[in-house]
Amino acid sequence: MTRGGFSAKRLTRVRDVLERRVDSGHAPGAVGVVARHGEVHVVATGTLAFEGAGSRMPMAADTICRIASMTKSIVAACAMTLVEDCTLRLDDPVDEFLPELSDMTVLVDPNGPLDDTVPAKRSITLWDLLTCRLGTGTVLAEPGTIPIVDALDAIDRGDHPDDPGPSPDEWIRRLGELPLVCQPGERWMYHHGPTAIGVLLTRATGMPLEEVLRERICEPLGMSDTALSVGNNSMSRLATTYEHNEATGELIVEYGPGGPATPAFKEPASGLVSTADDLLSFTSALRAGGTHRGKRVLSRPSVTLMTCDHLSPTQKAASRWMWPLDYYADFGWGFGMEVRTRRTNLGPSVGSYGWYGKYGTAWCNDPAEDMTTIFMYQRSEGLELPTLVDFWTAAYQAIDD
Repeated sequence: MTRGGFSAKRLTRVRDVLERRVDSGHAPGAVGVVARHGEVHVVATGTLAFEGAGSRMPMAADTICRIASMTKSIVAACAMTLVEDCTLRLDDPVDEFLPELSDMTVLVDPNGPLDDTVPAKRSITLWDLLTCRLGTGTVLAEPGTIPIVDALDAIDRGDHPDDPGPSPDEWIRRLGELPLVCQPGERWMYHHGPTAIGVLLTRATGMPLEEVLRERICEPLGMSDTALSVGNNSMSRLATTYEHNEATGELIVEYGPGGPATPAFKEPASGLVSTADDLLSFTSALRAGGTHRGKRVLSRPSVTLMTCDHLSPTQKAASRWMWPLDYYADFGWGFGMEVRTRRTNLGPSVGSYGWYGKYGTAWCNDPAEDMTTIFMYQRSEGLELPTLVDFWTAAYQAIDD
């Protein structure tokens, strides 16, 4: 048994899981991290690309990947640093910094016409943004079937096909012109809350978002490769992102070695790049109650707030537009991350927390086991649940204490 409480023999199954996915052609390379009781195991296999730039560069702990929606967790932590220095308050209306979201109206029928509304019962707060309960967000529906879905899709688009989208200020203005789907605090609705937090952070600090994240989270934690852009001297470590071409059945390049291409307004929700090394620093700080290598970045009460389930049974019952209702039997939502409320496989345990990215990245802290798992590859269909379950199964079956 290792000092982390693992069976060295059983840990080899973690590599087996990664190698099976790479050998099947699902992605050119993958990296996984399993850490427990201060012992860290990094497993990497394959390369950064199938061909061309990166095809001879081995996947490693310092490979730079697009982490997409895992950005939300880091942005939430950054927001909590502003709460701690009293720049922001969780329960205060966001009207001071986001006047576009003041005096909102709410649809009488979420599926109905946009002009049939009532006044919002209360203001939107930072707590609402952090928990994705501001009253609007992603609704999955076919175009032309629900008016608010088409309207929300439209605010993301630029003025012409090659336009990457509106500026953050323009996006929040457009959002404020639409009615809310439901009353603030009533339901969990994904994505728009963290996007709005990005605008809030820049206005509250008077700094660009990347500088706020670097000053308050990335530099204190030594996350030197976590940013909204990739420097020229680091470009060779950026993994190529692939997508599946449904017409041909082949994988094609979605984002090559030219760096991120995230529209500015989406950056706080999905724009960061990072590495397994950097994410381990972030997750380790949360698992340690806000400290990393002897330096406190967040208070323990802040970490506790971020990592507990804030959704009531009533809110979960009303939140059916992104995932089916049975999802909420196993999970809740903290600040920028999912919280596990029921154990369904070998791991993670109840109380574990973390989040995923659409390009095949995931992180999870398990306080009950003092354990962190990180999984990364780059394919835009996201991390397939069977792959993630296999990775967790391999990690947890290796526990030997």
